[in-house]
Amino acid sequence: GMTVTSGCVTLTKDAQNLVGISIGGGAPYCPCLYVVQVFDSTPASEDATLQAGDEITAVNGIALKGKSKVEAARLIQSFKDKVVINFNKLHADPKQGKTLDIVLKKAKHRVVEFMESSTADALGLSRAILVNDGLVKKFDELNKTATMFSGMMAHAKNLLRAIYELSRIYAGLADVFSEIGVKEPMLRTSEAFTQFGTTHRSMERFSIEMLKKIKPIIADLSTFLRKVIPDTRLTIKKYLDVKFEYLSYCLKVKEMDDEEYSFALVHEPLYRVETGNYEYRLILRCRQDARTRFAKMRSDVLVKLELLDNKHVQDTVKQLQRFIDAMAAYHDQCYGVMKQAKIFPLEVDLDRTAFTYDTGIINTGEDELEVGEETNERGEHVQTMDDLTDDFQLIDLSAPTGAPSQDTHGDVLLLDDNGDLQGQLCPGVQDLVGLN
Repeated sequence: GMTVTSGCVTLTKDAQNLVGISIGGGAPYCPCLYVVQVFDSTPASEDATLQAGDEITAVNGIALKGKSKVEAARLIQSFKDKVVINFNKLHADPKQGKTLDIVLKKAKHRVVEFMESSTADALGLSRAILVNDGLVKKFDELNKTATMFSGMMAHAKNLLRAIYELSRIYAGLADVFSEIGVKEPMLRTSEAFTQFGTTHRSMERFSIEMLKKIKPIIADLSTFLRKVIPDTRLTIKKYLDVKFEYLSYCLKVKEMDDEEYSFALVHEPLYRVETGNYEYRLILRCRQDARTRFAKMRSDVLVKLELLDNKHVQDTVKQLQRFIDAMAAYHDQCYGVMKQAKIFPLEVDLDRTAFTYDTGIINTGEDELEVGEETNERGEHVQTMDDLTDDFQLIDLSAPTGAPSQDTHGDVLLLDDNGDLQGQLCPGVQDLVGLN
């Protein structure tokens, strides 16, 4: 059962002659009058003695037994300035009020929260709605901020990776130019290439210094993305859990009110109402406790979101400004050293064969004269190979002047620089000639 203790409280009315409570029960169906709700910022809420579910027994010494809730309200309003209310305190266990029905309602509210109202109505899902909940918009803004920071971090990392690769290219170019400068016999040209190599080494050093400056900035942005935002999301998740529990109790109270109203319409008694409506009063107390937790959690979330917005507006802008300043200083330094490197025009002694490259590609017959000359030059060597086969020629290796010889099937005989066979006309020919 439930424990009930008696007490009294003196409340000073506000300017509107109200004490800040709503009353339920009373004649003709319920044998007792009880507090349904204590409103915020009222004399009753500031005193914090009366709670939802407490039974009201008398007002200024006048017993309320057998009176309706309207008569009790008028009696309280009839007294000016102060009123003394006698009550029986309801010592309820909130665990008894958190039934399976409340758990299911909480799960339903969790699903309906991210569902369109029209869809929920079509499915016939009854729910309690918190009107003008600004935290929903705040939560959407938080998700957008997290998405923006994630993209910013990815872009910054790609940029830094590219700058690091560019610094390695600078280092490679510096090595090449320095090597050319060391080996160049002409003094002015040697100094020019050495200076150009030194310039690239300076740009490599500037790149590394810039990366060292930007790394802490990226770390701060990463902390905001990986720790601050997830912590805020966890707080919002706890807030939503308390919110859904509070809405579940609100929906339960509404269902019990509708049940009482439907029985009252047909003038039939309801057993729980006739016996003091303790179950209903227990749910009222649980709803008030849930509302208190909800209000506290909501305040904490609002404060945390406000701090998050301030950090996003102030600290993030500061970090991005540092990032831009570091990049600008890096480019200015690179431009400065490149501007000083005035080494052109250069005089370099080159051999006549400096730009002659042996690509190793066999001529396809476009220049027949050169191919013929090459074949004639190799004729003696080819004849020597024929001698190795005891003048038994399976294949005429001394091709006439012109394009490489082809058989009737279009196969091409390829020779390397030594006149050796690179390909064969048909399988097994090299084995027969003895070239293997």
